[in-house]
Order: sequence, then C-alpha cells, then structure tokens
Amino acid sequence: MTARFSFAIHATDGRARTGTISMKRGEIRTPAFMPVGTAATVKAMKPGDVRASGADIILGNTYHLMLRPGAERVARLGGLHGFMGWDRPILTDSGGYQVMSLAELTKRSEDGVAFKSHLDGTRHLLSPERSIEIQRLLGSNIVMAFDELVPTTSTREVQASAMERSMRWARRSRDAFDAGGQHAEDNAIFGIQQGALDEGFRKSSADALIDIGFDGYAIGGLAVGEGQEAMFGCLDFAPGQLPADKPRYLMGVGKPTDIVGAVERGVDMFDCVLPTRSGRTGQAFTRQGPINIRNARFAEDQGPLDPACGCPVCSTWSRAYLHHLVRAGEILGAMLMTEHNIWFYQQMMADLRAAIGEGRLTAFADDFRARYAAGQ
Repeated sequence: MTARFSFAIHATDGRARTGTISMKRGEIRTPAFMPVGTAATVKAMKPGDVRASGADIILGNTYHLMLRPGAERVARLGGLHGFMGWDRPILTDSGGYQVMSLAELTKRSEDGVAFKSHLDGTRHLLSPERSIEIQRLLGSNIVMAFDELVPTTSTREVQASAMERSMRWARRSRDAFDAGGQHAEDNAIFGIQQGALDEGFRKSSADALIDIGFDGYAIGGLAVGEGQEAMFGCLDFAPGQLPADKPRYLMGVGKPTDIVGAVERGVDMFDCVLPTRSGRTGQAFTRQGPINIRNARFAEDQGPLDPACGCPVCSTWSRAYLHHLVRAGEILGAMLMTEHNIWFYQQMMADLRAAIGEGRLTAFADDFRARYAAGQ
C-alpha cells in the first residue's frame, strides 16, 4: 500500500467484496462501473454530469486516442484530464482489444502489432513499450499492460500461444512502466489475465502476472461472444486465481445481469459502452428491464423512464417526450437517454455496495434479476 495507490476491502459477502481504491486524484468505490470515454469524451455527456451520476473513474482508449488527436498532442495540451475537463482518476486500456476487433488491419509478431489506421490508412506499430508510452503521455492514472486477445472459439493452440505471449508482453509493459518513472507519480499498472475459458491456461496466466507484480489484475478475453453461461463458468474460478488483496477488473462487461453475477463471483471493477451506445439508439435500462423508447406505446406515456429512478431525466421528462426526441432524431434525445443509463448503472453499483456491506447480496441479486427479467 502506497500513497499513490491502495486498495482496502471494507466488507465481504460470499465471494463479493466492497472497498475503496485510493489514489491522489480521488477515491474509487468498489464494485465500480467506469463509463467509457473512448475519444476523450463519454459520448453525449459532460464530465460534470458523469460525476453527478456517481462515477468515480472513467476509461479512455489508447488505440483511438493515439490516432486522433494523438498522444503527443494531448500531452502538449496538458494531458487527458485537463484536455477533457475530468479531474478524477482515468483508466486507459492498452489497445489489446483492437488487436482482435480490427484483426483484418493488423499483423502480429513478438515485437507487437503492426496495423493500418482505420481512419486514414497510415501504418503504426503498437508494442508493449509504445502502449505504455502512449498511456503515460495521456496522463493515465491506471495503466493497462499490453496483451493479445483472441476469440474464445480459437483452437487451444492459438489460445495458449496468445496467453503466453501476453505474459511476455506483461513483463515488458511492467518494465516500461517502471523505466518511465510512472510508479513515482499518480499512476498504477494492472496486468491482464488471459486464457479464454480454460482453467489451466487462466491459472498459468495468473501465476505469471503475480510473479511480475501489479497494482491490480484484470480478467481479459471475456464478453467477446461466448455468452453469459460460459462467462460465468470462467468467473467461477478466474477471480480466485488472482490476489485477494488487489482489485479485480472484468474488462468490457457488460449487461446489468452480467455485472451483478460477476460481483457475486468476486469482481471489483467494470467498464462497457452499453449504457452510452444504448442511449444513443433509444434503449433505456430500467429496474423492470430494458425498454425501447421508440415503441409507439410510449407516444403518450406521461410517466418517467423508470418510476424507481431519481435521476435528473426521470424527475423532469416523460417517456412521451423522450419518445418524440428519439423518433425525431433530436440530439437532446441521445443526451437524456444516455444520462439516464449512466445514472442507472451507477445506482446499481451503489445498491450492490450497500447490499454487500449489509450482508444481503444474495437477496438483492435474486430480486434484481427477477424484476429485470419480468419486464423483458
């Protein structure tokens, strides 16, 4: 535990934990959901409104920011915090996800990943060292090690090779982080466990990461199409392979019921584009399940999106008005739907923290799932 980064667990309930990550830029209450700010913005939201929802930390995207506006430019302009007007912790991913999602534009080697920009076709090499450098230039507070992600449908040979390479890249990422002096500032570095759905591969990955030593540990390679049952099957063992006294971060998750189930299995941190992306397409998350505000049945509905929600949107505007905005393609519609969804996710995390602290997580989770499913 140091002044730059510490993690204290306050209560447990089964495998679930609630605690606090402390950093110079502020405390992060766990379990935590990080709104995704891919291009230095949580889409359709102002930073102050993101914070008002209860978010303690947001996520930035290394790959997209290195291409536009460029990490060196962000550094010249004072770093990502000042650039976007967010003064609390920021976690940046390493670019590893784009290695898989943009596979047709990439060529992998032990050095790193060579790729053509999806914006203008320019060529780049993203290596562990360059990924860490970019995250340093951005001013990231929680830096992610560079890894190689492959689909869970890949052959065992491919899965093993990617996991082993990810562990070699994790060592290089840690060395680059230490060489850059980031550990002396308001920075931490997380390693990423890989190994698809295989318990043995996951254990080998966890052991390698623990041997290197990180401030926290992410569970990568899930929520990439394997389905909730398979993901939960992996989470039945993967978090327990990681140090109990460090934060555990499940990358790219997810749907509300995914998050509740993962918290029950010992996960502390989450991120996902779902609340913002869904908001822009007219989907609202409610305690009675998701609703599509475009549906004609909402055209004259004067009730709020979620009667149990106290967010600024639900306390001010009706479903009918939101239906009109979204159907008319008005920008305000995307803004208000997104704001509600971000509030919904943050309230869900607050409710999970309270349930764990009071020893009633099972009852809360079962009730949440039952009510959420009833409206679908």
